[in-house]
Amino acid sequence: MDIPTFVKNEQGLYHVQGCVKPEEIVSTAATILLDELTGRDALTAPTDVAQFLQMALAQEKNEVFAAIFLNNKHKVLSFEPLFNGTIDGAAVYPRVVVQQALACNAAAVIFAHNHPSGCCEPSQADRTITTRLKDALALIDVRVLDHFVVSRSEWVSLAQRGWL
Repeated sequence: MDIPTFVKNEQGLYHVQGCVKPEEIVSTAATILLDELTGRDALTAPTDVAQFLQMALAQEKNEVFAAIFLNNKHKVLSFEPLFNGTIDGAAVYPRVVVQQALACNAAAVIFAHNHPSGCCEPSQADRTITTRLKDALALIDVRVLDHFVVSRSEWVSLAQRGWL
């Protein structure tokens, strides 16, 4: 069986060799977007971050809580899916988030999770865990810049709503 290969040419265009499933296209698109985000000097546009997060998380059938760890200039250090849950929730442990922030030597973080239901309205639980994480990370001087809730068709930024 041939494994599809995405090949980038000199003009930055991609050509696919072999048959490709839709989820492989989405996964490859997320990888390309992450490479673009990682290559930037700094993350400045919420729409760029949201676009990547939708590609990376919106196709998941269960909730996935993830973090983009950044340096002090807001350059991407890594993207880490941290917790997997069920169709309507994921347990998030601040201790694990703090450990990962320290392991990445992060100065800032952007959180994200998907809502498999398609409704991106943040729940009270989403707001509560964001506050808990913000408080825990403040103890080690890591700033929480945003928390995105994404689905296939939309996204919500808690920072844009003034909830951070």
